[in-house]
This record gives sequence, structure tokens and C-alpha cells, in this order.
Amino acid sequence: MTLAPETTDLKVQLKLADDWFTVCDLTQLLPGRGVAALLPDGRQVALFRDRTGALYAIDNRDPFSGAAVLSRGLTGTHQGRPFVASPLLKQRFDLENGQCLDDEAVRISAYEVRAA
Repeated sequence: MTLAPETTDLKVQLKLADDWFTVCDLTQLLPGRGVAALLPDGRQVALFRDRTGALYAIDNRDPFSGAAVLSRGLTGTHQGRPFVASPLLKQRFDLENGQCLDDEAVRISAYEVRAA
């Protein structure tokens, strides 16, 4: 089966402080796969699009290893909550709020994201 390419002019935007920052075209986000993006202040963000079209953005840095790898992690759901598992040590992070599902003392930043 061949999927037709998506035709849209929508951009993925993150809420930074009180303004929206355009990151990429929506077509660059494939369902179930992450993409890393550089923010104006030098931080990295991991962007995800699930199979229903919902968008998520979290810090790309894995707090357990210090490596910027979360965009390459495996996505899934746990008790109905979307998560990404770090490709290094496999800790899972909630894509909606950044909470580590394997260590309640650890949380990464999650960003408000939209397609506009």
C-alpha cells in the first residue's frame, strides 16, 4: 500500500514565553517518529506526532544520560497516556507533561505545541 503525500501548508509551532515559534512544516513529522529541533536559545526540543495527528513537544535531552536523544526514542502508550522511551536507558517520559513514568522525582519540560 502506498500512502499519498500530505498536502498542507501548516507549520508546527511551539509556545515560548508569550509568543509562538515556528519550528517546521507539519509534513516533516511522521506519525510515531520523533524529530529534533533547535530553539533560539540553543536548547533542543523533541517533536512527535501520533497516529491520530496529535502533536507533542518535550526537551530532547535525556536527564539520566545527559544525551540529546529523546527524539530517537520509541513511542507508545501506558494507561492511555502517550510516552517516549529513551533509546539509551529506556526510561519513559509522558509526552503531555514530561513526567518520567519510571522515576516520579524526574520531569523534563513539555511545551505547548500547535499546527497553524
